[in-house]
Amino acid sequence: MNLKHNLYRQILTIVLIMFALIYISIAIILPKVLIPFYEKNIYLYLKTPLDVVRNDVSSTEIDSSIAYIYETNDIITVSSNLKDVIDLSPNQILENINGEYGKFEYQKKTYYYNTLTDENSYKIAITNDNYVRQMRADTLEALFPVLLITLLLMLAIVAWWSQSLAQKIRHLKEKVDNLDNDKYKDKYNYKVDDELKVLSEAIDDMKLTLHKQEEYKNQMYQNISHDFKTPLTVIKSYIEAIEDGVETEEDGLKIIKQEIKKLEIKVHSLLYLNKLTYFKDMENYKSGVINIVDILENSVSKFKVTRPDIKWQIDILDKKTDFKGSKDMWEAIIDNILSNFIRYAKKEIKITVKNKRITFYNDGPNIDESILNDMFTPYKKGINGQFGLGLSIVKQTLSLLGYEVIAKNERTGITFIIK
Repeated sequence: MNLKHNLYRQILTIVLIMFALIYISIAIILPKVLIPFYEKNIYLYLKTPLDVVRNDVSSTEIDSSIAYIYETNDIITVSSNLKDVIDLSPNQILENINGEYGKFEYQKKTYYYNTLTDENSYKIAITNDNYVRQMRADTLEALFPVLLITLLLMLAIVAWWSQSLAQKIRHLKEKVDNLDNDKYKDKYNYKVDDELKVLSEAIDDMKLTLHKQEEYKNQMYQNISHDFKTPLTVIKSYIEAIEDGVETEEDGLKIIKQEIKKLEIKVHSLLYLNKLTYFKDMENYKSGVINIVDILENSVSKFKVTRPDIKWQIDILDKKTDFKGSKDMWEAIIDNILSNFIRYAKKEIKITVKNKRITFYNDGPNIDESILNDMFTPYKKGINGQFGLGLSIVKQTLSLLGYEVIAKNERTGITFIIK
């Protein structure tokens, strides 16, 4: 309710400010802008009767608001209403007249005049600014009802619009409050395809993404639990077998060491994956540059020991082999890719650096298309039911550095491309 009240008050304030600006523009500034138009009418109004004015002007009252001065042979005749129009003598008036027509100020009032010169006479028609004042008053009188009606219509429209807007905002708040509620059903119908509808759709997309991430995490936790449980069970079994004399201590310890090594690798992977979340708040990792050739050669030499039966090949087809990032980050990327490759490669693993891309190829079996696009996604189950923590590390690390990785099935084998 506070949202609606505050929103309505804000919009109402804006409307009142707009109305005040419109009133100032139309009711105050416009009449002043129209003064030259009013004055042009006054000069025409004064000029028309000059043609009929004669030396008997003193006994003629053509218009009570206009006074006349008739001068011929140095004899000045004035209309009887001159004193009513302006409290100046004819000679003083003549001193203020400059040109065929114009205006002058006297006692904070403006007087307008027009003249006509004949062969033997000089005629002057003069009036005060009552006409201009009246025109301005008439303008305000005509505009005020229009402005008032406009304001009332604006208030009615804004009141309806603000209630609709407040309802949409309440609906958006309701959707956000129910992001984690799977039973919530959105029944609101947007009749206008505006920014708030776009925001509502974005909230729907966000809810769907959060739901998928939650599923991924649950799946990852299950797989991690299974992967940790298996070596622990093996270790426990061999310890009991050694204690019961079923297994020799030498053979048992050998198996236990292998399982501990597997656990160690998994723990380091989890720690590194968690470490990536802190990298997002740091910018210095982007400023580093490394030579990828050295890291590739070091990684290949490590994995050759594990798979000496494979043909390893590195082709460097770029003169510049510098890539953004740190040595530790690229070692994690390459080691996790090669660790995946040695499990599936048959006879060959090939690495190519060309056009600022790194291509990893192995001649192992193709990957099912259903998981090909998701195998790098965090918490997603990958090849042969593995949860693919290593490939998640590859994707997240590359994303931090501004690179992307894609997997592609070849006619024989599979390719990972970093670009």
